[in-house]
Amino acid sequence: MPSAAWACGSAAFARCETVSGARNPGRATGARARKPRRCRWAQGGDAQYVRYHDEEWGRPVHDDRRLFEMLTLEGAQAGLSWAIVLRKRAGYRRAFASFDPRRVARFDARRRARLRNDQAIVRNAAKIDATVVNARALLALKREFGSFDRYLWSFAGGRPRINRPRGPVPARTALSDALSRDLRKRGFRFVGPTIVYAFLQAVGVVNDHTRRCFRCPPLRRPRVGMRRPRRRQ
Repeated sequence: MPSAAWACGSAAFARCETVSGARNPGRATGARARKPRRCRWAQGGDAQYVRYHDEEWGRPVHDDRRLFEMLTLEGAQAGLSWAIVLRKRAGYRRAFASFDPRRVARFDARRRARLRNDQAIVRNAAKIDATVVNARALLALKREFGSFDRYLWSFAGGRPRINRPRGPVPARTALSDALSRDLRKRGFRFVGPTIVYAFLQAVGVVNDHTRRCFRCPPLRRPRVGMRRPRRRQ
């Protein structure tokens, strides 16, 4: 999920409440289809929010590029609203080579300077530099563990943490604290515990859809039996 300024798990939306309606959004009652219940942050009627909530948020992600994308977007959101970042998502994909870490890792000072004038992304020098630094750190991590996916999911034992919250959702947890510490040790930037928890929610390592939300788990049962990977010899 987006980080502390925006969604459930944040100060602004500490409670993930739901609207009334049918669990199956496609089912109609009489002549009128009833609205599905959703987490509170997706109730506002913004089509991007609803689509992101329904189709992406909390679904397990195992593709390294997608993981890199979401880590970048969650970091970009620091101090801003998620709406701003979500509207700039296509711009980010163009600016950062569809989040191919090998290409982003080669961005030099001139390329980064151009990005600081690119209105399609958040023009923050520290965040732009962090994306390049994180691409390099991610490549080092992949050499050590085989994939970002394998490294990340090992922190949760290979299965999503399904919380099914009724009330307030924390902005950080012991899991996000541990991952944040390890990422920072490896040179990643903009990976504080709150940003990391939002990232974990976004990519389905943690699932915080509320109990009455129609997207409440189980969505699918991903890989099982994963352990913390050993470093390659």
